[in-house]
Amino acid sequence: MILTAAIREQFEQLELQILSPLAAKACESRGRLRHEPDDPVRTCFQRDRDRIIHSKSFRRLKHKTQVFIDPEEDHYRTRLTHTLEVAQIARTIARALRLNEDLTEAIALGHDLGHTPFGHAGEAALDEVLREYVPEARFRHSEQSLRVVDVLEKRGEGLNLTWEVRDGILHHSKGSADLSIDDTGPSTLEGKVVKISDRVAYINHDIDDAIRAGIITVDDLPKDAIRVVGREHSERIGAMVMDIIEFSRKGIEGRDSAIGSQRAIIGMSEPFRRATDRLKDYLFAVVYGKDVRGIAELKQAGNLLKNLFRYYMQHPEELPELTDQPDGADNDTATLARRVCDFISGMTDRYAQKDFAKRFGIDNVNCRI
Repeated sequence: MILTAAIREQFEQLELQILSPLAAKACESRGRLRHEPDDPVRTCFQRDRDRIIHSKSFRRLKHKTQVFIDPEEDHYRTRLTHTLEVAQIARTIARALRLNEDLTEAIALGHDLGHTPFGHAGEAALDEVLREYVPEARFRHSEQSLRVVDVLEKRGEGLNLTWEVRDGILHHSKGSADLSIDDTGPSTLEGKVVKISDRVAYINHDIDDAIRAGIITVDDLPKDAIRVVGREHSERIGAMVMDIIEFSRKGIEGRDSAIGSQRAIIGMSEPFRRATDRLKDYLFAVVYGKDVRGIAELKQAGNLLKNLFRYYMQHPEELPELTDQPDGADNDTATLARRVCDFISGMTDRYAQKDFAKRFGIDNVNCRI
């Protein structure tokens, strides 16, 4: 045991020697919610990455929609493939900037664990129906992702992740806002890398999927943006990643640990930032609202989730216990709504469809999954 413990300590020492002064170091982690002994071989961030990969929530991502609902098409992204693409992009950037690659990967792999079935349409539907019962409440997948790793996994034990990974998961989402440079969001540079990588990944793979679906062609993309980032899928990703590295390196190398990572910048040069925002706005205007198969069905899927939510609010005795330590107060509307949110947001697309058919009859399932 002494010999194997030295392996982790060697990795921790290597981080101190090799990584940027502004990178998060495993030996300097702010710790876990509950103290536990160190692993003899893995650093705390490596351990977090492994816990996420082996979780049930991570496995369910393979059956959750990213943008298109279509089981007959093998190459559309799912929430799992999106997660892997984010992790790949984020690791590339983190390594080039001498940031902590293990922390970056752990945040990336865990960032969407709390996402609903049926993509953002499902998230919007769940948020809307929740407010019918608890007007002041809201549903955000980033907050639910943190709840998954803190509470729901392992029947109430959670994964007991480090503060740095939890912070990155909670603050990864930028929604549809422009990719402006600001000081808000994750506290670590690694978390900020994941946040911008999420945007790079979904813009490019959603364009790719939309072309595959026949909604748009490459020639339809905004010409001013394409002139900056490139025409083809791999060309665009490569150009964006290189710009992030070059732009961010200047900000990181000009600072030291005494100044701190909060003021260091992870971002894009102005031409690339404008082009990326232009492509994002194009997707929201032309693709996400398009009345085509695989997109239009998402509205029906959202109604499916709303009806399931209302059903379980009326029949709480049919809810499974997701933890060994339920919150109690079964008659409290807010607590019950929280339990229903936990259950429905954890569903896969196909489970939601089957459960709806079970509750309301197969003829009422109008969304094709």
